[in-house]
Amino acid sequence: MVKKIALEEHFLSPELEEYWWPTVKGVDPAHAKNLHARLTDFGDMRLQSMDEAGIARSVLAIAGPGVQAERDAGIATKRARESNDGLAREVQKRSSRYSGFAHLGMQDPRAAADELERCMRDLKFCGAMINGHTHGQYLDHPSLHPFWERAEALGATIYIHPTDPIAPSPALEGVHGLRRATWEWGFETGSHALRLVFSGLFDRYPRARLMLGHLGETLPFLLWRFDSRAKLYSVKLAKAPSDYIKQNIVVTTSGMCSTEPLNCSLAALGKDRVMFGADYPFESAQEAGEFLDHTPLSEPVRADVAYGNAARYLGLAQA
Repeated sequence: MVKKIALEEHFLSPELEEYWWPTVKGVDPAHAKNLHARLTDFGDMRLQSMDEAGIARSVLAIAGPGVQAERDAGIATKRARESNDGLAREVQKRSSRYSGFAHLGMQDPRAAADELERCMRDLKFCGAMINGHTHGQYLDHPSLHPFWERAEALGATIYIHPTDPIAPSPALEGVHGLRRATWEWGFETGSHALRLVFSGLFDRYPRARLMLGHLGETLPFLLWRFDSRAKLYSVKLAKAPSDYIKQNIVVTTSGMCSTEPLNCSLAALGKDRVMFGADYPFESAQEAGEFLDHTPLSEPVRADVAYGNAARYLGLAQA
């Protein structure tokens, strides 16, 4: 069993539960109750799951949508700060096992930048996880430039986590099984990341750091296509789209226990750009861990995907 750092591991704080419960509407009540119990636990259940998967450290982040669903900017800022303080207390109790991603209210970009800086400098978090768009505003919006300026200066990793699209895709109408995590979220989140690329955000902030789960939300598979169509449509960028994806974006294995897409991401992005994630408790950490332990990889690459890449990229202590 190879030692691992896990990067998409969720928790839930009391301030944010009202935003989470609607996401499990229609889910079997017993399953929803079990998810809630695991999300709010920082002790035996979570640690046992980590141990069974070989996870030495989990970087914890709020289960979405969090304050991305809040209409009031002041409330969003306040509740995000309270949640971050609560996470910091839990991390401090087990600092050898847990780290944190900040939760941010993007409704107020300057307040979000201030909170990101506080979380990294005072709480020692290693970046932030943002649960997709905020009421239809994506992270390439010009009003968010002050946030990106600060994130770049801090060297902060910004992890975009899936969320529901602004409106359900009509292409999926009548096929319920394709909604949300099956297909809809991947298209939504991949499109969100591509907005940052094609809008020129990485030309403006060339050292900005973006992280995506699910082995890059299909982006590694489509690099040539992005470059080809950018030429066709005369997209004005300093570099080819694939260059930004390779240089500004890293990916995790969260929710993807399959050798073929892992090999694609490693080949397309580079062996230092792929890191481990389990997506606990929505996926089985043990299954994710066993997959990485046994999938055909050279042992140096396996060790880097499991642990070394994340330790170096996020500045986490190596034990």
